[in-house]
Amino acid sequence: MRYLAIDIGASSGRHIVCSMEGGRLVTEEVYRFPNAPQKKNGALVWDVDRLFEEVLNGLRRAGELGKRPDCVGIDTWAVDYALLDERGERIGDVYCYRDGRTADAVEKVHEIVPFADLYARTGIQFQPFNTIYQLYADRCSGKLQHAAGMLMLPDYLGYLLTGVRRQEYTNATSTGLVGAVSHVWDETLISALGLPQGLFGGLTQPGAKVGTFTNRVREAVGYQATLLLPATHDTASAVLAAPLRAQTPYLSSGTWSLLGVEQNEAHTDEQSRRYNYSNEGSIGHTFRYQKNIMGLWMVQQIRSAAAPQASFEELMRLARRNPVPYTVDVNDARFLAPENMLDEVCAAAGRKLALGEALYCVFQSLAADYARAIEEIEAMTCRKYETLNIIGGGSKNALLNELTQKMTGKKVITGPAEGTAIGNVIMQMIGCGELADLPAAREAVANSFDIEEVTI
Repeated sequence: MRYLAIDIGASSGRHIVCSMEGGRLVTEEVYRFPNAPQKKNGALVWDVDRLFEEVLNGLRRAGELGKRPDCVGIDTWAVDYALLDERGERIGDVYCYRDGRTADAVEKVHEIVPFADLYARTGIQFQPFNTIYQLYADRCSGKLQHAAGMLMLPDYLGYLLTGVRRQEYTNATSTGLVGAVSHVWDETLISALGLPQGLFGGLTQPGAKVGTFTNRVREAVGYQATLLLPATHDTASAVLAAPLRAQTPYLSSGTWSLLGVEQNEAHTDEQSRRYNYSNEGSIGHTFRYQKNIMGLWMVQQIRSAAAPQASFEELMRLARRNPVPYTVDVNDARFLAPENMLDEVCAAAGRKLALGEALYCVFQSLAADYARAIEEIEAMTCRKYETLNIIGGGSKNALLNELTQKMTGKKVITGPAEGTAIGNVIMQMIGCGELADLPAAREAVANSFDIEEVTI
């Protein structure tokens, strides 16, 4: 069988075809497209109609190349969603999590349910863009008045492909509205906030079949295929692809850095809340106990502001030639969506930095934060870890990997780089029975892709 992962990130999307050949996973990228939030009427939103057209374009391209998939899965980032009316039509735009509309909603939500109580119920770390605050902002603005349903972004795109609505578990947990013990929508919390109960249906585990393409989609792409649910939260998919053994810590390195360790139960204690750790759902109601760190978004935005023609490899080499002793707090809200990231880094460092120096400062600051996060995880899980596995596009950044190895003192293993797409397809394979379970899938990943140890 042939599988296709539609992996959409905040800066680009890709369609990757995968099949099993001789016991090895063989992947091929067949389509790629840019993505970015758009300014519309003063708000930051996603052009969801264009995203869906790109989904169709990539599916069509796979068919043209003779790589027609039997099964398809979609993953995207978390927290953003579409509201649907009674006819199943989208209500308004899909806001980008970087939009500032939740500023007042955060305080109002915490007046109703203090964050300590929220954390004890859901185990989700505080971020001002969490879905819980976005939905409350919609309630205050009146946008929920005619809402009869809600779908997280990958579920919405799947609905457009099949006409079938599913709310997938891993992405739903990122909302801050799913119980850490119950693994279902927290109806008490939803009621306290005055959110319509009808927005929240049953949650579906990864690996489940959603449905086949609608007639319109089949005619548009030229063939029929079945949509299966991967872990639709991209980080959840990426971690599934990491060849982890015995709950080794992972770092999913991309626009965001997610550093954590798989756990069988959620940690909703006071120390975890104080350190701002999240318990996000994985398959089989397990958890990714992790911390969100700003990530390579800062490098992407420096590039956009100061060197848009330079490749990321060129920027890494420039940084390597310009080491500086300065660090900044990469998790400061000032870096979430500044007008000019290079200027913001210089302001935070308290001095004017050349481009290469600013880049080195960011890489060094990220590595320092990774080291702090591992120390926190070791303290809270009462375990010492010898290895850190870095996955995702950032695993190809040799300088950042070296700084991470130096500052953490851990054995650092990198790969696979396309972890999210690979995690997407292995969950499809598990759902179809071609792979027995997650340990078998991780063994196949380890045998199929370059997994390397960082040496300095």
